[in-house]
This record gives sequence, C-alpha cells and structure tokens, in this order.
Amino acid sequence: MTISFAYKYLFASILFGVSCMVLAQPTKKFKTKYDRDDLELVSVAPDYQDVKYWIAHPEKEDMADVVPGRGELKEYQATADVDVFFIYPTIYSKKQDPDHPWFADVNDEKLNKAIANSTIKNQATVFNASAKVYSPLYRQAHIGVYYVDDLALKVEALEWAYLDVKRAFEYYLKNWNKGRPIIIASHSQGTNHAVKLLREFFENNKRMDQLVAAYIVGMPLDKGTFSYIPSCENPSDIACWLTWNTYKKDYFPPTHDYLFVDALNVNPLTWKTDTTYASWGQNRGGILGNFKKIRPGLSDAQNAHGMLWINKPKFFGNFLISWDRYHIVDYNLFYLNIRDNVEERVESFLKTKTN
Repeated sequence: MTISFAYKYLFASILFGVSCMVLAQPTKKFKTKYDRDDLELVSVAPDYQDVKYWIAHPEKEDMADVVPGRGELKEYQATADVDVFFIYPTIYSKKQDPDHPWFADVNDEKLNKAIANSTIKNQATVFNASAKVYSPLYRQAHIGVYYVDDLALKVEALEWAYLDVKRAFEYYLKNWNKGRPIIIASHSQGTNHAVKLLREFFENNKRMDQLVAAYIVGMPLDKGTFSYIPSCENPSDIACWLTWNTYKKDYFPPTHDYLFVDALNVNPLTWKTDTTYASWGQNRGGILGNFKKIRPGLSDAQNAHGMLWINKPKFFGNFLISWDRYHIVDYNLFYLNIRDNVEERVESFLKTKTN
C-alpha cells in the first residue's frame, strides 16, 4: 500500500512528538516583512507578583508537576531543597501578531497552553524529582528574529525578551529563593537568555555558592562562554555549566564552520565532554509524543565536531522520519538520564555544602 507524504508526516509527527515543541525545524525560506520600527510594538509587561505570569510555579498546579510513564516516576517538589529556574525556548513561531509582531503576548491563552503542553511538559519536568520548578512567562522573541540578517536588530530584539527574564529572576530571588540552591535550565532561545542571566547574576559573584549547575541546552556554546563558571566535565560536578546540540550522525549543518566548530557538548548518556561513543543500552529512557510511555534505549549518543551525534532513534515507525536536526527533542531523547543526573548533582551539592 502506498502511503502519501502527508500521511507519513502526520504519523511520524504523532509518534515522535513534533507536537511536543511548537518550534519548527529551521529554514532559510523564512522572510519577515517587519523592520526596526516594529521593535517598538511590544505587548504589556508581565507583573511577576501575580503567579499567573509563571507558567510553572510550586504554589500552583501546572504542567511542571506531571511525570511521564505509568506510575514509575514521582515528582517531589514539595520536599525539594533546591530550585530550578527554567527558561523555555521559542514557541512564538507561527504567524506574527500585527499589534506586536516581534514579541509574544504573555496574556495569549492559546500560546501559553502551547508552552505548557510542549516545553514545560517535555523539558521542565525532568527537574521535578529534585527541585521546585519556577518558569516565568516572558515576551519571547518571535522565531523570525533568528532569520533576520541585521545582527543589531536581532540583538536588540533578544535583549527585549531577556529583560523580562531578568525581572522575573530578580522577583524570584527577592521573594521566593531565600538562599536556596539554584539550577539554571533552558533550551534554545531560553539558553540565549540563560547565558546572560548567568553572567549577570552568578559570574564572579557570591551567588555562585548557590549554583548547583546550569543545563543550558540547544545553542552552540564554546569553552569561552563564561570567564568564571567552568564547564561540567563529570556527572557529579557542581557550580558548572553544560550543553548539547543533537544532530544526525555524519551531518554537518550549513552553519557548522562558524557556530559549531569550537562548540562544547556534554554527552547526556555519559555526562562527559570526550568523544567516547555511548550505545542505546546506556539510555535509561526517553519520551516521545505519547508522554505515558518511557522508552529505554531510545537513542545512542556521541560528541563529534562540536555537536552531539545520534543514529536514528529506535521506536516503532521510525522509518517515517529522516531528520538531520533533533533540536526539538534535545531533552526528550535522554529524559531519564537527565533526570538521574540532576539528582546526582543535587546530592553532590548538598553533601559538599553540609560537610
């Protein structure tokens, strides 16, 4: 029987969880009709005193409270000794609102639901066994910003978005942190903002004593990203940062030579930065679009040429996908390994600080 392309794509999307992240695969075809004047069109700023402007918060029921599987896992936010401040990726990726084309509206209920059911559910929940999850809504830059040729315009737009993240973090520190250990976590655009946050609030600052680790995933970062925060080199290292960017084995993106050639990656199956291959058997479990099933051995992994290379993930129906870039599932593929590693680093941090 011949399966149409549209059917194949729909089936693969459901199986592999394209819906878990609204962020589209990159394309050079994106053209924006907006210009610098539109940077002045910004929606109303969120008031972080109101928990409705936190897409995840320990004091309310939200998607950061769920766990995948059929009862194998539990969330322990109520008793956690650590906080995670999670900055989500670009979800404002569809048609731009003419009233504020460059920046998401934090009062857009449809968009907020998409954020909750994608990145919060599939990424932020890896931390809920070890930390209370805080994630602010922010006026994220539209994905089109990343395809604008004007570098100054791009920087300015991302700075607008970062200012919300900064205000949210300041409010969190003043009102909820109370000196507790902190994990900074992010993906994609969120990682752009997390790097600035770490530089401003942690580097060469006494707050470094609170930093468990920074899981800043989905952007190419080299060893020189920070002056005073070291990269994580071992599974139990603390007060350090780590990242990875997942691609198909032997694939080199067009931007490789100027973005990835010096990039640092940790292998999320070994938590090492070397090029040792990690087999499917080392993957304790990943998740797909069906959040109810944990899939051991979903993917292998190996650091190579500034990227994390994988072979095609193993699941029923995988013949229907042929991706070069696995950006949208950087967390999903290695879900249980990340969850376990967060617990390991938290235990290491608490042991170090109590001795």
